[in-house]
Amino acid sequence: MNDRYGSDVLSTDPHRTGAFAHRPTARDQGAEPGLVVEEVQTGWVGAVVRVEKSGGMHVVVLEDRRGRTRTFPLGPGFWVDGKPVNLTVPVAAPARRGPTTAGGRKLTASGSLAVAQQRARVARASRIWVEGRHDAELVERVWGDDLRVEGVVVEMLDGVDNLESVLNDFRPGPTRRAGVLVDHLVPGSKESRIAAKVTAGAGGAHVLVLGHPYVDVWQAVRPERVGMRRWPDVPRGTDIKHGTLEALGWPHADQADIARGWKRILGQVRDYKDLSPALLGRMEELIDFVTAVPE
Repeated sequence: MNDRYGSDVLSTDPHRTGAFAHRPTARDQGAEPGLVVEEVQTGWVGAVVRVEKSGGMHVVVLEDRRGRTRTFPLGPGFWVDGKPVNLTVPVAAPARRGPTTAGGRKLTASGSLAVAQQRARVARASRIWVEGRHDAELVERVWGDDLRVEGVVVEMLDGVDNLESVLNDFRPGPTRRAGVLVDHLVPGSKESRIAAKVTAGAGGAHVLVLGHPYVDVWQAVRPERVGMRRWPDVPRGTDIKHGTLEALGWPHADQADIARGWKRILGQVRDYKDLSPALLGRMEELIDFVTAVPE
């Protein structure tokens, strides 16, 4: 009797023959922030926000183009650029070699003297707020080491329109200062009106609102870092991020393109010398303000 299955039914992998022969094999992919992925079962497409532990397992948080987030278990079941992947915990990037003084002392990315082998201090009551994620990531890139040494926590407003509500909940006072960094803080702007209102209100003496003149924090990065002489003038009514990416000749169709574009710009920032003085001075002033409080 013929045995059509052969003598060893395990000798051939059916998923590597016939209709399955050309099915792509999933590869491991670190879930780096900004990576755009699709979750296969739900069809959810979003950029990686972070990887965290929940219930004893690792999960990944994805943000779609409308700013909504969903959480999925890390592992198989994702696609990147049309190919299946197993999302894994991202490998920590090697520490960047910072600049040094003439005497060989290491400097932080902000240009201050690095404090060797010092653990981050307990967080102060005072806080610094920035408008959104890109602002927070840029601040972390340049001032992160300094802020950990000083024990200053940076939080996101998710838009300057939320500033008054956030400060009402925070209740600033003599030992609980609030520093705020906003975009487009120029005379007559919406941001300037909001700043004037909160500093004139209850606790306003313990609030410092500063900002740069740019419509978006992207423009606080020196344009030479992305191969331009100056940032483009985006027409009124056009989203500043979409317009900027279009002028650069980079993909700009949706939120996923914006996430990739910002990751590319941020990757060109090495230290404070790659930022505009209009941002540098304001950020240093905010740090001084929130740390000049008796503890």
